[in-house]
Amino acid sequence: MSFFAELKRRNVYKVAIAYAVVAWLLIQAASIFFPAFDAPPWVMKIFIIVIIFGFPVALIFSWAFEFTPEGIKLESDVEPNQSIARRTGRKIVALTITVAVLAAGLFAYQLIRSNPQGSKSSEPAPISNKSIAVLPFDNLSHDPENAYFSEGIQDEILTRLAKIGDFKVVSRTSTEKDKSSPENLREIARQLGVAHILKGSVQKTTDQVRVNVQLINALNDAHLWAETYDRKLTDIFAVESEIAKAVAENLQAKLNGRAEKVLAARPTENPQAHELYLKGRYFWNKRTTQSLEKAIGFFQQAIDLDPNYALAYAGLGDAHSIVPIYAGTPPKDDVPKALAAARKAVEIDDSLAEAHTSLANALVMNLPLATAEPEFRRAIELNPNYATAHQWFGECLFGEGRYPEALAELERAHELDPLSLIINASYGMALAGAGRTAEAIDQLHKAIDLEPNLIAAHSMLGQTFEAEGKLSEAIAEYDKVRELAPTPASYAVLAFAHAKAGRSAEARKILDELTSQSRDRYVGAYALAVVHLALGENEEGLRFLEKAFDDRDILLQGFYGSIKTDKRLDSLRGNPRFERLVERFMSGKS
Repeated sequence: MSFFAELKRRNVYKVAIAYAVVAWLLIQAASIFFPAFDAPPWVMKIFIIVIIFGFPVALIFSWAFEFTPEGIKLESDVEPNQSIARRTGRKIVALTITVAVLAAGLFAYQLIRSNPQGSKSSEPAPISNKSIAVLPFDNLSHDPENAYFSEGIQDEILTRLAKIGDFKVVSRTSTEKDKSSPENLREIARQLGVAHILKGSVQKTTDQVRVNVQLINALNDAHLWAETYDRKLTDIFAVESEIAKAVAENLQAKLNGRAEKVLAARPTENPQAHELYLKGRYFWNKRTTQSLEKAIGFFQQAIDLDPNYALAYAGLGDAHSIVPIYAGTPPKDDVPKALAAARKAVEIDDSLAEAHTSLANALVMNLPLATAEPEFRRAIELNPNYATAHQWFGECLFGEGRYPEALAELERAHELDPLSLIINASYGMALAGAGRTAEAIDQLHKAIDLEPNLIAAHSMLGQTFEAEGKLSEAIAEYDKVRELAPTPASYAVLAFAHAKAGRSAEARKILDELTSQSRDRYVGAYALAVVHLALGENEEGLRFLEKAFDDRDILLQGFYGSIKTDKRLDSLRGNPRFERLVERFMSGKS
């Protein structure tokens, strides 16, 4: 008998096929269950290596042994009897078919889980006819300083449209890079996921203003409507209302009583206060320490001219709540001011989504998360298209460890503002929190492609790599963050990664530097806590965490570190003193 015929008689071929099918099933099962139990990546690698080495062992076993009614015997001890080999072969074939069916079912489940929309996900989502982007209005004024005014007109028309629940309106930050009269309207509309484009120009001279607008169906370049308005500055709100109403009517949006009221709203009767507010928002959107300080000044001047200007109070609250993030100043200096301004905005106009969002964010910064959620939900109810409300709410939910809800809010924010840098970064981190690591890394790289120096994206990418055990990649991202923004926070996360990689001397060096800096400037206690924990100094780390809570340290919040979800604090979990601190964090109790 030939060698190959003997292989067939002894069922070696069938065992090889059966082993391959069983291995396929085991690897699929492991890819599901290992991450569920937070198994490190090396466990999967060892598992695959064991399966590979088991293959030749199985073949040798099938050659040397035979299954008989009396049990397993050496092939040499079994009398030549083809029926035994045939019966064994039939059993192997039956087992192989059963396991193959199971493996195919598990494979189908993984495909559905990773792609809930099935094959449709590869197709572009259908674009609603009731969707629009308002491109930046050209500033035709002789004074380039009037750029804030044309930007403000664009923003206010967009805001009025966004409050019509029947519409999808893309936020301003996703359109600010486009000119008012671009050549590739179809491509811009495709990127933004809208069917229509509103473009225009503004010319402001002394107390007069001219506004030109055109509404275009970007899918076929058809001009649907155009108008020119020559008015006094005091009539600018009426112009914005007329434009928004004309767009709504052309797109056949349903205008109920509330929508009519929103379109006709006049936030202030003082044109000077309005101009100051527009300047405040212009500088607030730039998100630098200097621009935020300017924004606070302009918002305050607007309030001085009109003490009942709710939008100006909301702007003031927004600016004070984020200043500590950019300026690295003690949160206790600004958070009370943010709360006071936001509460005043809500008191003046309870129907203003911006006011409720401002109050919610200020409450988050002040730590009682439970009180922030109703304000976020009210803001979204009032203006479902307000991307900032969805973004900040999503970040708040992430800090609470409510990852599926956080991802839903940030997906919506990303849909409404697809080119916003911070929303792209936050969306990536939400994907990581939901366990969709590969998608998270891809999304964070997309954010970095939009802006290579986006600090938040590099920081979040570093955290994602660190959680995956890819410490070299994490350290590279943290080094980039430190280079772009040499803050205590950037040094702290770098120190932790170094310590985790076994480089305690590097971490100790960073701790000494931060301790030295704290004698001359504000260094957040959360940053110091993280480095102490990296070095195994849990008592000191816990002491600084308690100080961070008392100081309302901004790093206790959101993606930059939440005492409830930050994996860098895992060495303290289960410690009664730490668990009491987490409870205080969630409830806001002193």
